[in-house]
Amino acid sequence: MPRLLILIASTRPGRVGLPIGEWIDARARAHGVFEVELVDLLELDLPFMDEPSHPRLRNYTKKHTKEWSTKVAAADAFVFVTPEYNYGFTAPLKNAIDFLHEEWKYKPVGLVSYGGVAAGTRAAQMLKLVLTTLKMTPLFEAVSIPFVAQFIDEEGNFQANELMEQAADAMFNELVRVAEALRPLREPSA
Repeated sequence: MPRLLILIASTRPGRVGLPIGEWIDARARAHGVFEVELVDLLELDLPFMDEPSHPRLRNYTKKHTKEWSTKVAAADAFVFVTPEYNYGFTAPLKNAIDFLHEEWKYKPVGLVSYGGVAAGTRAAQMLKLVLTTLKMTPLFEAVSIPFVAQFIDEEGNFQANELMEQAADAMFNELVRVAEALRPLREPSA
């Protein structure tokens, strides 16, 4: 069963990324095709880049980097849950990505973005530039949540509508296909 790592990119107090991440995690588990792990970047609490060597060398000296490397290397696919801040994605997400290099290669990523009128799509577009540089494959299929506050109930839970649920399922279906197609590129060469 392929491994899916879901990252919650917002660490801001009062964030809505946590309930959205919990929703997409439950949806992925219900989809039944992945072994799913949810990672909250707030809890991961990576410091800003503190390794002395470039990540492509994989010469990690810090425990937190080694643990992050193991987690990302084990994944076959990713979903990034990201808000849009000033047309971009979050600094904690960029930092988490930049800590590593080889571990990201030849893996697909689905994007769940949220915000106001633009639904976080500008952040998603900016993120795609970084992802393709690392030889990741961002999918066309995505979940874009406009005016996100209207989907948070009184208990603080995210209440997806039918279109969001359909978009999530389409994204998971494509993640499985692309992860399998890229698998030979992830295999060690002889």
